[in-house]
Amino acid sequence: MTTPTAVRERRGWYASLQRTLRLLVHSNLFISLSTMSVVVTTVVLAGLPLEALPLFIVFAATLFVYTVNRFTDLEEDEANVPERASFTRRYGPLLLAIGVGLYVLAIAVAIALGLPGAVYLLLPLVVAVLYSVGGIKQIFLVKNLFVGLAWGAIPLGVGYYYGQLWTLEILSITGYVIAMITIAAVIFDIKDIEGDRAEGIATVPNRLGTEATRRYCQFANVLVAVAVVGLVATTPLSSAFLVLLAMNGYVAAYIPFATPERGPLYYGFVVDGEHVFLAAVVLTLEWLVW
Repeated sequence: MTTPTAVRERRGWYASLQRTLRLLVHSNLFISLSTMSVVVTTVVLAGLPLEALPLFIVFAATLFVYTVNRFTDLEEDEANVPERASFTRRYGPLLLAIGVGLYVLAIAVAIALGLPGAVYLLLPLVVAVLYSVGGIKQIFLVKNLFVGLAWGAIPLGVGYYYGQLWTLEILSITGYVIAMITIAAVIFDIKDIEGDRAEGIATVPNRLGTEATRRYCQFANVLVAVAVVGLVATTPLSSAFLVLLAMNGYVAAYIPFATPERGPLYYGFVVDGEHVFLAAVVLTLEWLVW
């Protein structure tokens, strides 16, 4: 028989877990972990050695870009995610200072080490400006594809760093990341329907409705999975790339539950956690099988 003390302890543990996850999501630490996970997946599948510097650069750039976006989206967040807006007002200046500091440090380290293509580290700044104040997010579907392309720059950057830019492995992962992040970005818009309408931002959910958005995204997810199988079957791409289908299964599982009522933990942790999940599967198989 469950005692009242045990019930209180479970509730306390659950409340502490929620607070921790909200901190990770609202502070952009979790999304930065997600982009680092893309680096890990790319390195392992492309058969490259894992190094700390690319992980740090991607973490710093992500923290910088997403923290800037928190400030430029503050009015939208007041309507869509008031809890996140409150967090940004309270802790945002400190997080922005950390993000800027780490981003500048990443650029300085790249220059000091004489890394080829260090100038490309300015791309996150361009992305932040175009997305946050350049009007990209006002254009139907363009903002979703823009986010996908921005994330697609991560495996391309990994390829450039290791001198493997135009290999089939790097290009395949790049295409996969672009497609899957674009789908996730469309799903993400479901939580912002009311706020986007108020701001006059045209999105797939507020034009087509939640149900149609889920249906089209699920169809796109299946097409991407078919493309992965097709690439492995018809090109020299290793069968290890079939591990990408694990993320298609993960996405297929969360799409039916994407509704406007879902809180920030669903979108910021479950949806944004898709690449963390994939990296965990890839590392597990690397250790146990490959």
